[in-house]
Amino acid sequence: MRNSSERRVQSPLGRALRFIGRHSRVLLLWLVGLGLLGAGALAVWASTLNIPDLSSIESRKVDQSLKLYDRTGTVLLYDLNNSSTRRTVVPLAQISPNVQDATISIEDPNFYQHGGVDFKAIARAIIADLTPGGVTQGGSTITQQVVKNVLLTSSRTITRKIEEWVLAIKLERVLTKNQILELYLNQVPYGGNIYGVEEASETFFGVHAADLTVPEAAYLAAIINAPTYYSPYGSHRAQLDVRKNIVLDKMVEHGYITAAERDTAKATKITFLTPQSNSITAPHFVFYVEQYLENKYGPDVLQQGGWSVTTSLDADLQTKAEQVVQAHAASNQSQFNASNTGMIALDPTNGQILVMVGSRNYFDTTIDGNFNVTLAGRQPGSTFKPFAYAEAFEKGYTPDTVVFDVPTQFSTSCGPSDTTNDTPPCYAPVNYDGKFRGPMTLRDAIAQSINIPAIKVLYLAGIADTLQLAKSMGISTLGDPSQYGLTLVLGGGETTLLDMTSAYGAFAQNGVHMQPVSVLKITDENGNTIEDNTQPIGNQVLPTTVAQEINDILSDPVAKAPLGENDLLTFPGRDVAVKTGTTNNYKDAWTIGYTPNLVVGIWAGNNNNTPMVKKVSGFIVGPMWHEFMAYALAKTPNESFTRGTIDESALKPVLRGVWDTPGSDGAIHDILYWVDKNNPNGPQPTNPASDPQYLYWDLPVGTWAKTSS
Repeated sequence: MRNSSERRVQSPLGRALRFIGRHSRVLLLWLVGLGLLGAGALAVWASTLNIPDLSSIESRKVDQSLKLYDRTGTVLLYDLNNSSTRRTVVPLAQISPNVQDATISIEDPNFYQHGGVDFKAIARAIIADLTPGGVTQGGSTITQQVVKNVLLTSSRTITRKIEEWVLAIKLERVLTKNQILELYLNQVPYGGNIYGVEEASETFFGVHAADLTVPEAAYLAAIINAPTYYSPYGSHRAQLDVRKNIVLDKMVEHGYITAAERDTAKATKITFLTPQSNSITAPHFVFYVEQYLENKYGPDVLQQGGWSVTTSLDADLQTKAEQVVQAHAASNQSQFNASNTGMIALDPTNGQILVMVGSRNYFDTTIDGNFNVTLAGRQPGSTFKPFAYAEAFEKGYTPDTVVFDVPTQFSTSCGPSDTTNDTPPCYAPVNYDGKFRGPMTLRDAIAQSINIPAIKVLYLAGIADTLQLAKSMGISTLGDPSQYGLTLVLGGGETTLLDMTSAYGAFAQNGVHMQPVSVLKITDENGNTIEDNTQPIGNQVLPTTVAQEINDILSDPVAKAPLGENDLLTFPGRDVAVKTGTTNNYKDAWTIGYTPNLVVGIWAGNNNNTPMVKKVSGFIVGPMWHEFMAYALAKTPNESFTRGTIDESALKPVLRGVWDTPGSDGAIHDILYWVDKNNPNGPQPTNPASDPQYLYWDLPVGTWAKTSS
């Protein structure tokens, strides 16, 4: 038995439990009373909720839609409330049972059984959302969606959700299921300014809603979940196809079609009609912004947010970019077999997207013009090289460091003397012109885009570290280092034009990377600020001195002179850094150039990955890039890069450009003889041959020395 002193030091929790034990009946009565009082208050509040006048539904829906403006807030890019909004109301009898069944299957399978709210579906949705790898589901019934989209605001408070449930139950008592379904199918958004199944049927397929086939109906039902993301005119057509097939599977599961009918519908190729302009400016950018809004705030805000969105787009530069791309489109296709082009312009000081041209013509179906190539994964070719050089500079190599441009076998699965065998697993690449130049400084090698030195630089810098640097600078599409080999430096990994242009912006800003910004400010219908991105914060991802070295090299017309592209890539009186890139298979041509306050990237090729003619990128996209850049620079303050100096006096000879010093054996050697690649400023390796690449690099250098003496 505990003594009195033990009782005195009993914990507060113990005292509380003893109190509850002594007064449990009183506390229980209080809890029951409070519960009944709360339930009564909720019942009284629910009884005050009335179904609004349904005759105002159509006008109310349009009045609250969203508007997108350029960066000045004066140029309207897109208005979901404009006069071209089309909506044709039809009775349920004129809506194909196929689309009714498809919509119910994916949106609300228990539509005809529940009384407005399906709490089992809500529980299933919560479980599915929390299950790793599970298919995300929605818990809202069709009745709730009618209430939410038509009768309520898009706020996400608990009170509004309860109000939605109450009104859904009440709506079921005043309207039949068919009336609710008819109301839903006539007001549901299908993306942009397309409302209602009749308008969607005519816009996408050129048929009335009454004539929709099973696969067409499945597509329409698939779009409803996220109209911007699943738009057939956007960049996610493959994902739309996947969701269409999910709809068809659901139709089988709920008994609306047979498995054979589903298989036939899956195999049927459906062609969407050419999209109409609908008074939209910069459509690729508009849909990019709408996707951003949908991802962040949900699809409802696009239809009933009533928001005003000031974007980052420079309307004048966008118009010029579209004109330049369109003007060169025909000649690029006839001369170079390049059917499409994309362009991005950014302000590197804040990451703001000034221009986004996703194709030569959004409305050209012959080239899938609605597909936004600036967001597509493409191989960047030699435009990836600066990341490897930057990582090498950070590790202690310098622009004056020398490596040998000689025929080299890089695969240790093959012999070091097998310098012409490029058949896998061997890897013996060549330069773009088939020539080899012997000893080269890294400055000349990157400026002239020579492949052999670049591969050596990637090895010296390290694949994993180079990938990490590229990712920190904004390249979001690259995977694990184990996926790549030394071909990475020649563009072996896929990235996007937006990411690449953004990453080059970090060079322009002395190593500070700003995430791309498309939305500057959002205000609601009452003028309240929802979001403000006018003061973004960047991250220092690269030492300032390293960025300055890259900028100095890429803006050096003397170093780039042997390429013969200076007329296209230089601007007298302006400090402009440029890098071009062409993939080995000639499927992608790139030019990315920048000043301290402007970065412009351009890509050309074919969406279906067919090769272009064998020309370097400067001659394919250089003229377009130069024409736009000249126009943009005239509107941009003239700023110069800051150039630092490097004290090389204490560096090893090879790191400061001295390559012809014989080794202890009296022979000329490549860099791995003189440095440990992981510690270039450390002691000279006592056993250079321990590096697996040493013999592969050194043997052809010896051959070169004998033939060049």
